[in-house]
Amino acid sequence: METKELKEQLFYKKQSVYEKADEKAIDAAYDFAVDYMKYLDDAKTEREAVDAAIVIAEAAGFKPYSLGQALNVGDKLYYNNRGKNLFLFTIGSENLENGIRISAAHIDSPRIDIKPVPLYEDEGMSFLKTHYYGGIRKYQWLAIPLALHGVVIKADGTSVNVVIGEDDNDPVLYINDLLPHLAANYNTKPLGSAIEGEKLNILVGSRPLGNEDNAIKLNTMKILNEKYGIVEEDFLTAELSIVPAQKARDVGLDRSLIGAYGHDDRVCAYPALKAIIDSADSEHTLMCILADKEETGSDGNTGMQSDFMMDLIDEISIARGANPRIVRANSKCLSADVSAAYDPNFAEVFEKRNSALLSCGVVLTKYTGSRGKGSTNDAHAEFIGFVRRAMAEYGVIWQAGELGRVDVGGGGTVAKYISMHNIDVVDLGVPVIAMHAPFEVISKVDLYEAYRAFCAFCKF
Repeated sequence: METKELKEQLFYKKQSVYEKADEKAIDAAYDFAVDYMKYLDDAKTEREAVDAAIVIAEAAGFKPYSLGQALNVGDKLYYNNRGKNLFLFTIGSENLENGIRISAAHIDSPRIDIKPVPLYEDEGMSFLKTHYYGGIRKYQWLAIPLALHGVVIKADGTSVNVVIGEDDNDPVLYINDLLPHLAANYNTKPLGSAIEGEKLNILVGSRPLGNEDNAIKLNTMKILNEKYGIVEEDFLTAELSIVPAQKARDVGLDRSLIGAYGHDDRVCAYPALKAIIDSADSEHTLMCILADKEETGSDGNTGMQSDFMMDLIDEISIARGANPRIVRANSKCLSADVSAAYDPNFAEVFEKRNSALLSCGVVLTKYTGSRGKGSTNDAHAEFIGFVRRAMAEYGVIWQAGELGRVDVGGGGTVAKYISMHNIDVVDLGVPVIAMHAPFEVISKVDLYEAYRAFCAFCKF
């Protein structure tokens, strides 16, 4: 055998999707991206992501599920947990004790939340006080167009949805930055501490209503009252968030990339959602979880540390006459979450041989955590082998990766919370440039390979 052939046979080499896939597959990837970009624009908060997913699921024949209802082979159902966490599942023809194929992504993204008593006036401007959510780099949120999204619960219990800054005719909001002429002291501070959290105040107005004290604040409140019927006290029972105002856009002269807010983790949530819809005829029982609160530790009853996933598996098992412990022991899960794409502009924080490369397909991450694999699931080799065979069976282009150099940093996913219930789980998702930025970037072909990987997992 020639040396070249021997190398091809024995060596592992990451290859670009553009090298391995044909033009038809690449065209399919670009077509898939169109609807994904619409989903991103419709789903800038976890509530909106749930609503948008339900619209997609119902169009495909999924129906609402109530705890305790009878279940039959072929059922396609969803459970909306408090408007911020969605479970979709199908009942397959095989014995449920063979386990459930689960994909679990999160639909919350780093953002800036409005405090309960936010509105104030200071020297000719009115502002909203904030408390940032998740791991943001605070300086990235200054001096860019921002939008306000959320829900307000009024005194009588009625709910009002708020969206300001998305329509072309809307005003946008803003966080003031310091001009470079006066920033000498700020320029000497470390990047991570130059901007304090309490300085992330949202500029919302400057025009007074009358000549009394707090006239600008009064005018701001009057505008909100006229548009949404709310008073200042209603902020106490509101969930309002600041997100970037821009829409998802093609990036690059070749339009091969997508830039948007919220790729982490809707770039995994959307293909996982589409995969369960398109694989509903699988003999396996399938479940897709779109979870909240991952960016803050997965706490709360809409996060993956909640027992509701186990309650739902128990309910499905009871309805199908199966032992839920056996069902869990034989279930398999893809923790659908993003990874850091190798960036040659910041090569010093990556170990290239074990980093995910842009446009080389979906990335499988055996372990996350930090330093000595702290706070990670660290998937078993046998289960990784199963996933590997599934992707080979369906021709999915994939790569292995990890999150940066050892001792540089790290991160976590929901995998560890799922594995604690005796379910095999491994991380699989899309590599992202500038993760957690207000405008992240991914490759269209990586997105499509993620969708194909979830489909393979559902069917294999």
